[in-house]
Amino acid sequence: MEILSLLAGGFAVAATPTNLMYCFIGSLIGTAIGVLPGLGPPATIALLLPVTYGIPATSAVILLAGIFYGAMYGGSTTSILLNIPGEAASVVTCLDGYQMARQGRAGAALAISAIGSFLAGTVSVIGLMLLAPPLASFALRFGAPENFALLVLGLMMVGYLGGASMTKGLMMALLGLLLGMVGLDPIMGSPRFTYGVWKLSEGFEFVLVAMGLFGIGEVLVNVERTLAPEVLKTKISGLLASREEWRAAGLPLARGSLLGFFVGVLPGGGAIISSFVSYALEKKLSRHPERFGKGAVEGVAGPEAANNAAATSSFIPLLTLGIPGNASIALIFAALLIHGIRPGPLLVAERPEVFWGLIASMYIGNVMLLVLNLPLIGLWVKLLEVPYLVLAPFIVVFVLVGAYSINNSVFDVGTTVVFGALGYVLRKFDFEPAPLVLAMILGPQLEGALRRSLLYARGDLTVFFQRPIAATLVALALLMLLSPLVRWALARKFREIVGPVSPAPD
Repeated sequence: MEILSLLAGGFAVAATPTNLMYCFIGSLIGTAIGVLPGLGPPATIALLLPVTYGIPATSAVILLAGIFYGAMYGGSTTSILLNIPGEAASVVTCLDGYQMARQGRAGAALAISAIGSFLAGTVSVIGLMLLAPPLASFALRFGAPENFALLVLGLMMVGYLGGASMTKGLMMALLGLLLGMVGLDPIMGSPRFTYGVWKLSEGFEFVLVAMGLFGIGEVLVNVERTLAPEVLKTKISGLLASREEWRAAGLPLARGSLLGFFVGVLPGGGAIISSFVSYALEKKLSRHPERFGKGAVEGVAGPEAANNAAATSSFIPLLTLGIPGNASIALIFAALLIHGIRPGPLLVAERPEVFWGLIASMYIGNVMLLVLNLPLIGLWVKLLEVPYLVLAPFIVVFVLVGAYSINNSVFDVGTTVVFGALGYVLRKFDFEPAPLVLAMILGPQLEGALRRSLLYARGDLTVFFQRPIAATLVALALLMLLSPLVRWALARKFREIVGPVSPAPD
């Protein structure tokens, strides 16, 4: 009953005209960003961070959260109609969604995607509401050693799950930690890595780094692509789908919702991994796996439910432990810090209007997204026909104006441009910038927890192994770090036992 009363208070916050307006704007922008290939939620949230300076904290987080989970909805439209994912999490939807569209079932695919996303998002919000408060209460038992071990595990999981190469992910995380150390020492007050540049004594402004990496860097990469999307010329009808299609989609929607919720809780997991795992699971469980890739309803329902559920549940580690699990959540984390709010175990008790207002806004936002997605499909299709070369200059100008407006400083504009060039180079060499952003945010917290732990233990490093929770978290981090070595050793042992594999005869 207490949760219901707190949720009612959250609805009272979220249902104010101002917060309803920001929820609608966030959902609308998120859907549009999901529809447009080449501009994802991290870039959009980074661009809008300066805009949130002048609005209340609760409104700011409602706006940015709406962009994040709204993009999960919109990404399916391009996957189904263009065979080009508007969002990375919608890659799997291309496999069967586009084939359904080619067979004249575009309306059914879009309806299953939109309604499945709504149901999965609602289930995930309920899970967030029930799981977050007790997890926050448990996290109150954490001291400095436990916090340090948890942050190390979070960075390891980001490196492990955040990309194809764990080595590259960890390299980006280390670079982010280094950038986070630029400025004044938090304890001694002495300058570090400033090289005589007084402006660097303040450290790198996270908003500038994010706008450069995800804004300018994303534009430079996408301008190089010569692919011109062609919208499938098909009549979008039958938005309610057939009874057989809904029957086939029922269990995949349920499984995708549950799977996405639990995968989304993992730092570094999120919507992308959950959608791929859901697709593999549905294909494994299907009685007719040969239909996958040829227009199977299950191949649309499961992944779409999974990525939307994961988008919502990824707020759990942020709100309860203060650990952002992906780049978009990291930017929302930064927005809260800008407004003087520290996400973590104390957020539920100290700022209940932010916590419960955000949860209530997710209920409202899911309804808004359902209303926006189906009736406005024609508008989204028209939006897809805008050439990216037309959009790109406007995006760059918006980034540079936003960078200048933060401190009215030309130095900040230069910093943004430098990090934009860095983001472009990183993408060209297949380095994912998200671990850098996460590590840059978590770095000061990691350093603070480490130094407080060593001060408490008088320099004794074994303090991290003397406390059960900290020891367990450190052990998990070490296992993840050593997992590539273990896989290599097992593969080598297998080759020694089996011998070299001869090529198959012609």
